[in-house]
Parts: sequence; structure tokens; C-alpha cells
Amino acid sequence: MVVSLLTGFGYVAATVSASLIWLIPAAFVGMLNGMGRDRGPAGTLEQAILPETTDAEHRTWALAWYNLVLDGGHAFGGLAALAFAGAHRLIFFVCGAAALACVAPYLALTDRVEVPSSRVSRTSKRSDVAQSPVARTFKVRATDDGAIAKLALLFGIDSMGGGFLSSALIAYWFFERYGFSEGQLAVLFFAARSLNAVSHVAAAWLARRIGLLNTMVLTHLPSSLLLMLAPAASSGSVAASLFLGRESLVEMDVPTRQSYVMAIVPPHRRTYASGITNLTRTIGWAIGPPIAGFVMQNVVLAAPLFIGGGMKIVYDIILYRSFRHVRPPEEQDAPQIARL
Repeated sequence: MVVSLLTGFGYVAATVSASLIWLIPAAFVGMLNGMGRDRGPAGTLEQAILPETTDAEHRTWALAWYNLVLDGGHAFGGLAALAFAGAHRLIFFVCGAAALACVAPYLALTDRVEVPSSRVSRTSKRSDVAQSPVARTFKVRATDDGAIAKLALLFGIDSMGGGFLSSALIAYWFFERYGFSEGQLAVLFFAARSLNAVSHVAAAWLARRIGLLNTMVLTHLPSSLLLMLAPAASSGSVAASLFLGRESLVEMDVPTRQSYVMAIVPPHRRTYASGITNLTRTIGWAIGPPIAGFVMQNVVLAAPLFIGGGMKIVYDIILYRSFRHVRPPEEQDAPQIARL
């Protein structure tokens, strides 16, 4: 609830003045982001909460529906291409109002959503970690956070690649390369977010058949290849088709990734694991855009698509090689789920 109030304040503050002296501290306190997506700390808490409301068999489905609702909101928000004086100020105000409205459903939550207390004895913590599949696979010491650190580093690589491919930069590329108007971009990103939303449910269905890690890698890798083909497109419609093909696959690793991380750590470590992995992802997103903007201006306009796509492919390969033997509990006794 506190996070929602701060975020609402940050967006409303952005409607008051265009002065950086005012906007920078307001954006910091309000935790605003330039991704056009919900990447705030509330998401970190919600990802740790959701597994507590269901069992291992339905954990991925719960996260899939959660992300479907998020991207459904993103899709309709993407249609807001307003073309009148003060339109950007109005959009920031609506964002602030939406953030403040989140307080109401949070108030309706019960103690059931609370993760177990982190006040666990050192002996208990060692026992929990030692019995986890991560500890058995990596032979980490009971007090080490080696697996979480490794996942966080890999997610940082992935998100840095995503920073090169942020919505703003992709929209700018379509605008400069093919002359897309604001209205056309609004429709394009509405379609993209709609495909993202549907893909979350498809990911949960697929993960039940081939496993979480297989779903993460086998859908994420071709999505990068599709985007890297877009600069060679002969027309804006072909490039848009390749982009939408990418969007139908790229988000399938989101609920599966969240479910995988929450599955391989003890319940009392879920908030920590979610916080650390989301922190490194946010840092990666912060690093990518300024570099992408520089290479777009001084090297090649489409360079971020190749750099970002290449980084994501490297991430997929290392992730699979590092974690292919680490299975979540629901896959331990599922012989039909094989590693490639």
C-alpha cells in the first residue's frame, strides 16, 4: 500500500512541472520507470505472495493469469495516443490515479498472502537450503546464495538486452525507419501487448508438458531471432509482422521464470529471491537505453535490435546450460519432461 501511494505521488508530481529539479526527486521517490511496463517493487512482493495462495501444480498458472492481467492493462494503455495540448500531462495523471486505486484491493487482502516469517534459525535455514534441488545440484554451502546470485546475474544480462529493446526505442525505430504515426504505433503496441497477455496462458500450458526451463528457453530464443530480422524488412508492415511474431513469444518466459525462481528456493526465501532478481533486472534496464540511444544516433539506427537480441540469445544459452539439471518440485517425478 505504501508503494502504491508513493507511485501515485510520483506520477501526479510529473503533471505539475517540467523542471528536472522537481521531476528527478519526484521520480526517485515515486519509483517511476521509463519502460512503459509495471517494473516496480509491488511486482516483487506480488511474485512472492502468489505462490503462497496455491500449490506447486498451479503456481505457474497463478503467475500466468497475474501477468495476463498486467499485459491486458498495458495493451489498453498503449492505445492512449492522444494528440492535443497537455496530452502527456493527462496520461501521467491517469497513471497516478491508477496507482492510487491499487490501495483498495490491497486493503482487501488477508494474512493468507503473507510469506512465512524470515525469522528462521540458522540451523533451519541451513536445512532448508541443503535439501533444495539448487543446493544438491550446485553443491553450494548451506549458507550460500550461489544459485540466486547466478540467476540474478543471468537475468541482469537478459534485462540489459531488454534495455536496448525498450518500448520507447522500438517505437522511435518504427517512427524513423518506416514513418509510423503516433496512432499507428498505438495500434501496434496494443496488438503487441495483447499477444503478450495471451502468451502467458500459453506458457503455463506448455510448461506443464515440457517443463519450466524448456519453455523459457525454447520460446525466448526464437523471439530474439525474429526481432533481429526486422531491420531487413522491405516495408513497415513486414517489420511490424516480425515484431508481433516476436511479441507472441518473448513474454512466455515471464510467468515461467517467476514460477521457476519461486519453486527452487524455500518459501521463507521467496521475497529475497524475488527482490534480488528483480533488482538486477531493473539495473540492466537502466543501463541499456542510454547505450542504445548513443548507438542509434552514432552507429546504425537498428543497432540496438542486434545488440539486444544477441545479448538475449547469450542469456538463453547460458541459462539452459547452467540450470538444466535443476528441476522444480512438480517436475521431479515427471519422466515425460526431459531435458534437451
